[in-house]
Amino acid sequence: MSRFRFTSAKPTKRRRFLDCALAAAVLFMVGVVVLRLDEVAKQTLAGVVDVNDGDSLTVEGARIRLWGIDAPELNQICARDGRDYACGRTAREMLQGMIGKASIRCEGWEYDRYGRLLAECWNGQAHLNRDLVRKGWAVSYGGYEVEEAAAQRELAGLWAGDFDRPRDWRSHHGGMTEGYHGLYERIANWLRGIFRLSNMQGGTT
Repeated sequence: MSRFRFTSAKPTKRRRFLDCALAAAVLFMVGVVVLRLDEVAKQTLAGVVDVNDGDSLTVEGARIRLWGIDAPELNQICARDGRDYACGRTAREMLQGMIGKASIRCEGWEYDRYGRLLAECWNGQAHLNRDLVRKGWAVSYGGYEVEEAAAQRELAGLWAGDFDRPRDWRSHHGGMTEGYHGLYERIANWLRGIFRLSNMQGGTT
């Protein structure tokens, strides 16, 4: 009877290097979290609003991008009932109507690559991010997938006609490159927030 010997392959130098690099990266991230977690705190802003477009606004001079959603760009054109319409401006009007002349409250801790606070905002009990998606005037962009599905089923807002998702429209027409509000972008934003605070504490701008 033949005997078989099973031996495990020894890891290559490349594999050992990659394993060590991964371990070092994890330790670095853990160290950063421990050292900086208390510095990356959620910010709350409240005040009178200037609505820039369907998903960005200015509160008391601070620029805010609504987290987890993506509304049509201001100059974006969509179609409904066989006719084109300015869906980007319509989305901005919808957000303006949801706010009115009220003083809103926004909370967030991330900053995007343009220095805007990524935030969730409320007008009283009304959740602006969620309601824009639910009414069909923004799409999910890292959050609010359930609300998007409901709006699509009911043919609400943009879903009543044909439109390009804002991310696709930007890729064809130019504009600000917006990272998807997913895990990797959130990590990148978190790191930006850390270095932003470090620069502020160091007296640089």
